[in-house]
Amino acid sequence: MPEPTIAVLDVDGTLVDSNYQHALAWYRALRELGETVPVWRLHRLIGMGGDQLVQSIGGDELEERIGSEAREKQGRWVDELIGEVSPLPGARDLLLALKERGHRVVLASSGQQRHTDISLDKLDARGIADAWTSSSDAEATKPDPDLLQVALKKLGAAPDAAAVMIGDSVWDVEAAKKAGMPAIAVRSGGFGDDELRQAGAIGIYDTPGDLAADLDATPLA
Repeated sequence: MPEPTIAVLDVDGTLVDSNYQHALAWYRALRELGETVPVWRLHRLIGMGGDQLVQSIGGDELEERIGSEAREKQGRWVDELIGEVSPLPGARDLLLALKERGHRVVLASSGQQRHTDISLDKLDARGIADAWTSSSDAEATKPDPDLLQVALKKLGAAPDAAAVMIGDSVWDVEAAKKAGMPAIAVRSGGFGDDELRQAGAIGIYDTPGDLAADLDATPLA
């Protein structure tokens, strides 16, 4: 591929340590609606957009019956828990390292807008990132590629612009593959290296800081 000039980064689980809070929020929301789902199952789906998660758990019937209400309740539970969320080690360093190398940086979050805003503030990223998204920006979220395509569009870039995705879940990697982007993963999503590689990740790091320190060994050198 041509030398990439755009870095597309997931936010939840990649830059901020929020996956377990999101899993617990889904557990509480679904339980309020009479559906008790083991938290480990929910955690395995974090990184997938909320528009697809309920259907993944219980099919079309569950989505039609409680999908919208579950997403609304999950958002309110995240409101309760988001104070516990912190940036992952080296997250802001990674954003700065990318900008220092001349890359444009876009944050492709599938979170609700108010939660994305809080994460941006925690990262002090508004003066670094060139653009960012939320779940309201695309009809279908990850693992569909729509959000990544919207991210490029927000930069005024062509759909086939040379870009690299940085994420924490197999859903990020699969979305990147569908969007024609190579993907680099961090382990904070809780997925195994074998799963991330099988999905197509070209590199795997413990933390955003580890990736920042090793950027010269990646397509984002």
